[in-house]
Formats: sequence, structure tokens, C-alpha cells
Amino acid sequence: MRFLFGIFLSLFLLSSLFAREKSTQDDPVITKIKSFLDEKAYSENSAFINVIFDPKTAYYHGDRVDVVKIIQTLKENGLLDLFFKRPQSFSLTFKSNGSPIFFVRIMDDVLNGIGYFHYVTTGAHLDASEFSWTISLTSEYMTDPIILQKALQKMGCSIIDITKNSAKKWTYIIDMSNGEFNVPMLEDAKDVTLRRILYPRWFNVSKIRGLKVRSSYRNHWYPYISYYDASLHLVKLIKRDKIYKSISLAIPKSAKYMKITDLYSLKNIRDGLTLSPIGAR
Repeated sequence: MRFLFGIFLSLFLLSSLFAREKSTQDDPVITKIKSFLDEKAYSENSAFINVIFDPKTAYYHGDRVDVVKIIQTLKENGLLDLFFKRPQSFSLTFKSNGSPIFFVRIMDDVLNGIGYFHYVTTGAHLDASEFSWTISLTSEYMTDPIILQKALQKMGCSIIDITKNSAKKWTYIIDMSNGEFNVPMLEDAKDVTLRRILYPRWFNVSKIRGLKVRSSYRNHWYPYISYYDASLHLVKLIKRDKIYKSISLAIPKSAKYMKITDLYSLKNIRDGLTLSPIGAR
């Protein structure tokens, strides 16, 4: 009888251990951790990983795994190295369900903000559910998701998920439902003076009804002003083929952004412009 009891006890303990192991293996947090590490690295550090990721409930954002927090913990504990031995060409794919034009513009600003000025678009695809944009670039290290997340948050966006397809190919899913350009906001009765205009200037005009723009007497400004809605669709375009010293504008109701430049050359307004918002909305 004792012999049979011992067998049953052993089987029970083995089944409990197997159940715990299976539970750990099936845990979404562990599954995501494994996706960023090779099999050998995970196997050698599995005990340490269980300690630093305890409790795993801390690695959820609502009902989804907080992938950025997972990567941060892996980096802080020396388990994820994003550096290459020498400069490498790699690709990043960004996916979102927002406006493609708006999405690409935001991502371009974000990439420029973290030091990526030279990249090549290698693919773009739009279907009923999402837009996908792939770029190729060369660097000594893979893009740091922590730095990318901070840059995105300045634009009202965030990373929902990350997939490491290979060492040199990562895919990001971006939430841009609250996204907007990090550009100056024009407000009623608050003048803005632009000096040394070296590139077209963007503004958020969602809070004003009108605008008067004055050009320096030393300029030769041929106004080229475009308005865009929240998704960056062109709302209205104003271009004048003669020199203006000032112009008064009525902001279209559907316009959220405005771009000001010169019809021919930015050299024509290098001495600056003064913007005087009129009326709040």
C-alpha cells in the first residue's frame, strides 16, 4: 500500500511540476521575452529572468503585454544588446491603422528627432485594416525601442507591440489615435516672430479664426500657404505670384495645421515674418 502511495505521490509531484513549467512557457510575458532572445540565451538565464520579471502582472498595460517595459528590463539587466560589431544595414517596419500621410509624416519627424536622417523607403502597403511602411537604414546599433517610444509619446503616439523578425528586421505596431504634430500652437493675440527661415514653417491653427502675416521690408515674399486637416489632407492652398508685405488670412474651419513658405525660394523671406493671430475658436 505504501508502495502504491509513493507512486501516486511521485506522479502527482511530477504532474504539478509539469503543469507549472507549461504555465510558465505559455505565459504571454515569457513568450514575448523569448522572442527577443535566442534559445541559448534564454535557457542559460531562465532562472534569472523569472526573478527580474516577478511579478509578471507588472508587465501588462491593460489587457496587453507591455513590450516596451519588457525590453527596458532586458536591457537594464544586460540581456539584450542592440549594438552590432560594425555598421549594419537593417530594416524597420511600422504599422498603424491611421491616415498613411499623417502616419509617415509623424514617423519622419520622430526618426529625425532620434538622429535618423538618412533612410530609404523600401515598402508601403495599405489595406482595409492597416497601413504598413518599411524603411532601410545603416547604423552601428539597432533602433532602441525605449528612445523611440519617448519620441513617439511627444507626438501623442505609443508603441503597442514589437516583433523581432530577425536580428536586423523589427516590426512595430503604433497607436496614433491621439497623434498630432509637435509644432507651435498659434493663439489669439499672441504674435510670433520668425527669424532666419531656413525651411517651411508649420503651425497648429486649430485655436484661431484669422491670421495676419507681415513680411520684413527687406524681403521679397511670394506667399505660399497651405492648410491641412487633422489627418494631413490638404484643405486649402494659397499662392501668390507677386510680392506681398502683408496678407490677412481666414483660417478654414476644418484646418488644424498650416505651412508657410515662399512660392519660389526661402531666400525671399530670410529676413523673417511676423504672425499675428486674430480671434479664438
